[in-house]
Amino acid sequence: MNDDAYDEPHDKLTKKKIAGIKIKSVVYSALKRIGTVLLIYTVGYLQWSFGWFFGPIILLVIRDQFRKSQDQKRHITKSIALANEEDVILARIDDLPAWVYFPDVERAEWLNKIFKQLWPTVNHYVKDVIRDKIQPKMQKKLQKFKLTGFRFEKMILGSIPPRVGGVKVYETNVSRNEIILDLDIFYAGDCNLSFTLGAGIKGGIKDFQLQGMLRVVLKPLLARMPLIGGIQLYFLNNPTIDFNLVGFVDILDLPGFSDLLRQLILEQVSSMMVLPNKLPIKLSKHLEAEILQVPEPEGVLRIHVVEGKNLMKKDIGILGKGKSDPYAVLNIGAQEYRTKTIDNTTDPKWDYWCEFPIMDTNGQQLFLHLFDYDDGTKDDDLGRATIDIGTVAKKGEDDMWITLEQAKHGMVHVRFTWFILTTNYSDLKATLHETQMLQVTAMSTALLIVYVDSAKGLPQARPQSKPDPYLLITVGKESQQTSVKKKTSDPVWEHGFTFLVTNPDSDTLYFNMIDHKTGSGLGELTYNLSALADKPDLTVNLQPWGLLKSGPHGKLSFSMHLKILKHFIPEVEEEVRQLNRQDSASSTGSAAQMKQPLSRESSTKSESEQLVNVQEVPESIEKTTANLQSSTPPLSSSPTGLHHRTLSATSSAGEAGLGRIQLTLRYSVQRQRLIVVIHKIANLPLPMKDPSNIPDPYVKLYLLPGRSKESKRKTAVVKDNCNPVFDATFEYVLSQGELNIQQLEVTVATQKQLFSGSNTIGQVLIELGKLNLTQSNTFWFDLQPETES
Repeated sequence: MNDDAYDEPHDKLTKKKIAGIKIKSVVYSALKRIGTVLLIYTVGYLQWSFGWFFGPIILLVIRDQFRKSQDQKRHITKSIALANEEDVILARIDDLPAWVYFPDVERAEWLNKIFKQLWPTVNHYVKDVIRDKIQPKMQKKLQKFKLTGFRFEKMILGSIPPRVGGVKVYETNVSRNEIILDLDIFYAGDCNLSFTLGAGIKGGIKDFQLQGMLRVVLKPLLARMPLIGGIQLYFLNNPTIDFNLVGFVDILDLPGFSDLLRQLILEQVSSMMVLPNKLPIKLSKHLEAEILQVPEPEGVLRIHVVEGKNLMKKDIGILGKGKSDPYAVLNIGAQEYRTKTIDNTTDPKWDYWCEFPIMDTNGQQLFLHLFDYDDGTKDDDLGRATIDIGTVAKKGEDDMWITLEQAKHGMVHVRFTWFILTTNYSDLKATLHETQMLQVTAMSTALLIVYVDSAKGLPQARPQSKPDPYLLITVGKESQQTSVKKKTSDPVWEHGFTFLVTNPDSDTLYFNMIDHKTGSGLGELTYNLSALADKPDLTVNLQPWGLLKSGPHGKLSFSMHLKILKHFIPEVEEEVRQLNRQDSASSTGSAAQMKQPLSRESSTKSESEQLVNVQEVPESIEKTTANLQSSTPPLSSSPTGLHHRTLSATSSAGEAGLGRIQLTLRYSVQRQRLIVVIHKIANLPLPMKDPSNIPDPYVKLYLLPGRSKESKRKTAVVKDNCNPVFDATFEYVLSQGELNIQQLEVTVATQKQLFSGSNTIGQVLIELGKLNLTQSNTFWFDLQPETES
């Protein structure tokens, strides 16, 4: 057949398509102009002011500019993903690969070529993950926002593979049984994901981008093929995710839907492969799954978010900008905590405590983000900060004021305490004591690692149908659960969990096997954590356990490991190492003098004995310091001329005849708090004009200088009493530096104006910097006449 004869009908078909496109373009242009004319005519007919259009026009212009900048950024990133190394460098300085900046990061073009060949195969795997794992979780999350019927319809990941900007291979501080690599990876592909939402609303996701540091751990190394037992893949911190919404959801511009969808996608990625979650891949059939699946925390980071200072004002008031309603969000990997919201202030005092199990100090970061809460609208950004966890872990503890980034002004006060993990149960006593000193509920003293392998012989929850079981695991107030396994009496999970334990001596581990469809129980098991104290290395190895209420054959296979938290103090650890070296040297010297070989028991110390020595060194130093400080005179004359004396409980009315007040003062170094207990007042005077008119006393506290409303504390009123008892406790969040320059003003007043028209009976001014407050001390103070402020 002639080629021209073949091309002729093809050209005719192409011309028809082009003509059809032109007709559609003309019709669309005409309708657009008709709509504009009708809109202008309506405005004139209704006699609207043209000022109504300024607001929407400005918003539309800003939105278009924002979209253009985002589209340009995505286009540049996509170009980088397709380009060669020379184009990457010339494209944009901000997007240079990691190997340009860091000398220990190597180029990986060979890896990009491998990814390009693998990508069609990876496409099929990712589609299955999206359909089987991500879609059900997205549906469940969206139902909370009254958005039902979410379903992916088309999943095309395109032809552009992820690109590795550089590879770093770790050579130091790495176990001989593993290989660790960091991949600076980013994906800017031509994917096309379409979905439906609710009643026929259709939308799609295009220009999806992901960028982050992916860690690859090859472990364990084997002496047989394939030489590597398995792979662990995970992001150290949450990757950056961006995309474009297309279709009807973009035309409607549903309020906040784009941000909600982005957050949900990030949550699903985090739940799969952002620390502490890992994506394990088993390569050898001889490898036990427990090796890849059991979490391996390095320690626990305790964080105290104390307060904020001079934050930006975001709320709009009648006379301009008012204050803010700030709260803080803390993220480490996939873990997140949020403080309470403090209303109407730019100097919030949160006093919020939280704890994070840390899987890897080398690379993980704490992201602290401050927001202004706005009911019903998007919360305003007040600034953010990033803290390197490795730096804090080396110090053991830190106390810092952090200047917020991406904010005009503002600071946040945060304290950190780093705990290492031990298997010595005797360390629990010291940790419990330290936690109790904090007087904060739900602080942890141990960490429990539970590995759930499988279950067998579960009963049927429904007639003639196998169950859909999942396991709910509870320790204290925290519960976690496995995935649901469909239609099986012998589910296999191979999944590890981590729990923070308040007190192993009293806490209990609960297992509840539940059928997903009916909600009925399939079995349960209880284990007292105190029983682990007698186990070697506080460990129960993998073994089957009989389930209660599950019939004669129901069993659950799991293992668990208990780790005791121990406060890491670098100076003490170094001191203990020196003591151990001295002990070793003295033992060697004694052996040489005696010229007799020492037995193993006498020449070395057990691990438990060495760890006990760690506790003894700081305690002895602490006691000596406390005794020296307590020997100093606790009180002295204040510059205001008020004299304070410690007196015994006698019938005296004090130096000025105005009575005396009993206080207990203590400063908690761990909590950075001044604790004031107002016990009672003795021998208040009666008015000379009317001795029958008994006062109704109460006590007010202020911190000076300043006497601000925030530092005001007040007891309840005791009616008709010259010797009232309050036993009221008040606290102030103060750093040690602030404590040395602060004064505590204690004022005793009465509701009845009995003394020369004033309701103040007497006053005490206490110089906090001149007292030893590291220990709890109870004082009697003479009340003095009120001074001019």
